[in-house]
Amino acid sequence: MNPDTMALYGRLCARALAYAHARAGDRFAIGGYLDSDDDCEKALTAFAETYADQNERDPTALRKAIDDGRIAAHQGA
Repeated sequence: MNPDTMALYGRLCARALAYAHARAGDRFAIGGYLDSDDDCEKALTAFAETYADQNERDPTALRKAIDDGRIAAHQGA
């Protein structure tokens, strides 16, 4: 796959994922499952922090994989 096609593919995947998340579930039904305590808030916060930490590690891991020759990368324009 050439870089332009890969970029297009990435944009299409991102759009599909964003749409799926935006349409996933009825907010009133979901709200009915949640209690008034802060367990859900704590769980969502922990998930967000873990996700953010992983996002910070990913570019370093990618660069290392490229440098080690485990994956091939071509610099785009």
